[in-house]
Amino acid sequence: MNQWPTLDLEDTVGDVLRKTMRGSRMNVAELAAATNIAARSIEAWLADRGAPDADEAARLAAPLGMERRRFQQRAAGAWYPGDLALPLVHRHAQLPHPSNGYVVRAARDERVAAIVDPAGRPDVLLALLRAHPLDYSYILITHKHDDHCDAAEAVASAYPDARIVMHEVDAPAIGALAAEALPIRKGERLPFGTRNEIELIPTPGHTDGSSCFRIGDLLFTGDTLFAGSVGGCFGDRFGYTDLLANIRRELFVLPDATAVLPGHGPPTRIGWERRENPFFTDEEPRH
Repeated sequence: MNQWPTLDLEDTVGDVLRKTMRGSRMNVAELAAATNIAARSIEAWLADRGAPDADEAARLAAPLGMERRRFQQRAAGAWYPGDLALPLVHRHAQLPHPSNGYVVRAARDERVAAIVDPAGRPDVLLALLRAHPLDYSYILITHKHDDHCDAAEAVASAYPDARIVMHEVDAPAIGALAAEALPIRKGERLPFGTRNEIELIPTPGHTDGSSCFRIGDLLFTGDTLFAGSVGGCFGDRFGYTDLLANIRRELFVLPDATAVLPGHGPPTRIGWERRENPFFTDEEPRH
């Protein structure tokens, strides 16, 4: 399996501001009034022209529900996740999309593997999969957006023995394949190889059917949780508060060492996100 490249964080400071403003239902004028910061400065930061200094970041954090120190770190460009050794995971860029796709093996000594979020040019993806002659038993799809599933038909045709796993709310995005997909129910587990399993974790918020997959100490989060950020919200039933609550309740209770493999940006760990993600406080729950 490959060595990991250095990837940019998925969200800029402007992206973080935009998501928290949308989640808090604050416009530029309201945020300017709440922080005594000029509206033109906030507009510039939203466009990623510069970034707030430490004092400005502290003033922005409270009305937007962010943790002050963490947002100051992000605004200063002072945080990036540490290095991770991920010998069972191969990450590939899914061009022309800016998204991560993955192949994960059940164990070092087994050929059983799963494909996570098949997207991008089918010919490129299939060539990559064939270059790793493994026994693909599952096609795991975290949510319905094209940059995570628009190559599902080609991959399913090439690997007919691989079962598609996708939340039934989002499954219509893969067309006729939806009828064959295994639905996702909280707490259910699928056998994976001779001694591993895949835990299915619904985390609605980014979309109404967004889900994560946990395999041992690996967690594939799609666009639910990124290094230093969270996904935007595009669902009809669930939104920003649901997204944050599901991350707290379903993901932040996992062990610190759990590796997070997101749909965009670099890998991270649950412990790092619990301590450093500005969307959450310093007192996130642990069990």
